[in-house]
Amino acid sequence: RNYPLETISRYIDWSPFFATWEMKGRYPDILTDENTGEEATKLFNDAQDLLKRIIEEEWLEARAVIGMFPANTVNNDDIEVYTDENRDKTETVIHNLRQQMIKPPGRPNMCLADFIAPKETGVPDYIGGFAVSTGFGAEEAAGRFEKENDDYNSIMTKALADRLAEAFTEHLHERVRKEFWGYSPDESFENADLIKEEYRGIRPAPGYPACPDHTEKKNLFELIGATEKTEITLTESYAMWPGAAVSGYYFSHPESAYFGIGKINRDQVEDYALRKGYSMESMERWLSPILGYDPDEKDDSGTD
Repeated sequence: RNYPLETISRYIDWSPFFATWEMKGRYPDILTDENTGEEATKLFNDAQDLLKRIIEEEWLEARAVIGMFPANTVNNDDIEVYTDENRDKTETVIHNLRQQMIKPPGRPNMCLADFIAPKETGVPDYIGGFAVSTGFGAEEAAGRFEKENDDYNSIMTKALADRLAEAFTEHLHERVRKEFWGYSPDESFENADLIKEEYRGIRPAPGYPACPDHTEKKNLFELIGATEKTEITLTESYAMWPGAAVSGYYFSHPESAYFGIGKINRDQVEDYALRKGYSMESMERWLSPILGYDPDEKDDSGTD
């Protein structure tokens, strides 16, 4: 708790900040663009001034929890997380989906479980989890501007809180790689390199392309004690509160990479629902954006 905002601010990726204001272009090039440069520079300078006030007057509080746990893949697609190094008691199971698209020979359909050693190999592997937020205090700060009818700075405050949350995520991941997990202790990257994800490992988040099931956040939050340790909470729809928050997993495998699951078929949804203990109807509702079939149509066997 109370992680230094000054430290976090050095890791801000400013390009998405401009996208928030519907300005196309990448930082810092956008500042000198012949079409948007003048407006972008004014916006950037205003952001710097407000960010300085946020840091100096401590408008926001940064909180986070991270954890690394013994883990192995089971049944190809699931990851068992163990209570200790004996690996004989399961703390939780992280359920994953696998791509079902048609690919050229030699290109497998990916699943996040591919980046954790299978249990049968006897190789002791690990997985990490995290939840961070720089949103504590953001609503109050934005609200003060709204009372003054200053919508510009109200929106700016929320946008900066979001940028700081992503920056905090980047900073902590760096510390995980170099210190806490320590699998890349000699890593040395500039912020531009971090933004390009030049480092080893990934941090996919439930609800995003590689793991599109938002309900897996519940297991993640319980595993790392996110709410108890930080007061970051989940809504009924598995959105995080405060809004300026990020959560996900840490994978260290040198070949781990981001990918999208894409559309999936009924057979996998049935198997996935069974593994999670969900009804088919509930699972189809949560996975509706990636279903490769119409749930209201009969399946191949001719049954509903």
